[in-house]
Amino acid sequence: MFGFFKKLASPFTKMKSFLGSEIKALFSKGADEDTFDELEKLFYETDLGAKTAAELVDKVRHFSRKEKNATSEEILAFVKKELLSQLREPTKKTHEAKPHVILVVGVNGSGKTTSLAKLAAYYRSEGKKVLIAAGDTFRAAAIEQLETWADRIGVQIVKAQPKSDPSAVAFDALEAAKNRGIDIVLIDTAGRLQTKTDLMQELAKIQRVCQKQISGAPHETLLVLDATIGQNALDQAHTFHRFTPITGIILTKLDGSAKGGIAIAIQKELSIPILWVGEGEGFEDLSPFHPETFVSALLGD
Repeated sequence: MFGFFKKLASPFTKMKSFLGSEIKALFSKGADEDTFDELEKLFYETDLGAKTAAELVDKVRHFSRKEKNATSEEILAFVKKELLSQLREPTKKTHEAKPHVILVVGVNGSGKTTSLAKLAAYYRSEGKKVLIAAGDTFRAAAIEQLETWADRIGVQIVKAQPKSDPSAVAFDALEAAKNRGIDIVLIDTAGRLQTKTDLMQELAKIQRVCQKQISGAPHETLLVLDATIGQNALDQAHTFHRFTPITGIILTKLDGSAKGGIAIAIQKELSIPILWVGEGEGFEDLSPFHPETFVSALLGD
């Protein structure tokens, strides 16, 4: 039933990037200040962010002056090493708590509810007993969507009527999880703009309800970010993290973007690890994040 996760071994195959070939072309005829200006522009367009782009260019400039005969291939290898140094391999969760509670948050249109369903399928494929809490009570369609996916995946769901209190849904879901011997609880939340303070405070309320029900819960709070919006994703991460401690990022829509550099900007500025990446609509299109594979894809290796 879960053969669709066979593709996890080779993620980022749909990511469109030619950064590596552009860097090699830049340095194929030597390196002067115009070259470094163009390099900084390339980094910025890849959504590394102005600060990270400038710092990386300075390091490349220093390397090229130290290694005067460095080839364009050697320059590219240096860039790859520096990009990798900005990322860290995610620590595999042991899920010692039972149930292990994961709160999933994000703005409308980020792919939040779809990502939650993909996570449910992933954990189900690992033999975990999974329960979904349909906490996006503002949209009846979101509840119906999760019901359909839960049935298709073969996981349990706790829901309420549209417009119900999302915190009450979380409470009921955790009660059910404890009684049913559930391993993983995935709590969906309403998509919200990071500028809406009242909605952001609602997330804090859901967290408090989780903490009262189960010690240490939620054990993970995952923020879903759309890779195609670039630096706006970094702004979203800053704001969400201010209201509710984010423990990891799910970066979606990498199949339509050459701007995966935002992953590096987020880790560098906020020290929040990228845990998962999405490259499409299918359940198989969610992959655990691996820095080496990601940087190779970012460079177009």
